[in-house]
Amino acid sequence: MNDIKYNTENERLVLPDYGRNIQNMVNYCKTVEDRGERNRCANTIINIMGNMFPHLRDVNDFKHILWDHLAIMSNFELDVDYPYETVKKENLYMRPPRLAYSNSNISYRHYGKMLEQMILKANKLEEGNEKDMLVGLLANHMKKSFMMWNKDTVDDRKILKDLYELSDGKIVLNEDSCKLVEKKDIQSHNSSNNFKKQFVRKSSR
Repeated sequence: MNDIKYNTENERLVLPDYGRNIQNMVNYCKTVEDRGERNRCANTIINIMGNMFPHLRDVNDFKHILWDHLAIMSNFELDVDYPYETVKKENLYMRPPRLAYSNSNISYRHYGKMLEQMILKANKLEEGNEKDMLVGLLANHMKKSFMMWNKDTVDDRKILKDLYELSDGKIVLNEDSCKLVEKKDIQSHNSSNNFKKQFVRKSSR
């Protein structure tokens, strides 16, 4: 009974998913003096590790990952002929670089940056049906986005005023020159197409 060792007395497992038997194999492999025999031992361990997770065989670089894990479990002390360049010890716990966040200001967050860019694109179009259609679609999309942010009230005059501001005063619309889709029809599949025709017709008068 005195020979029994509890897990709390054992060496902490570096990669617990593989279990203590695999860790013991890795520890033994490090003690093999003959390099050829040590290489064969390492390859056998890799095959056993791979058989433990057969559902991952289709994962890209699966074998490469296994060799990385072998190096990690050996504390990077296993001197064998690795078929891949394995992860470096100094890079193992290195923090990834911080992601650069966009510092660009968004005038109205509920409309989004992409819509602002589309409005500026519409500014550059020549006057005509194509521009009218695009402006109409953008105005309706603004109304839909506004409703997602505020479901209780939506004023077309507010939408057209925001469109004027976002276009740097180059797109001037009012309730007399155009009519946005009704609130109850905002989710309708054909709303945009109906509005395109309506907007072009009103604008061409």
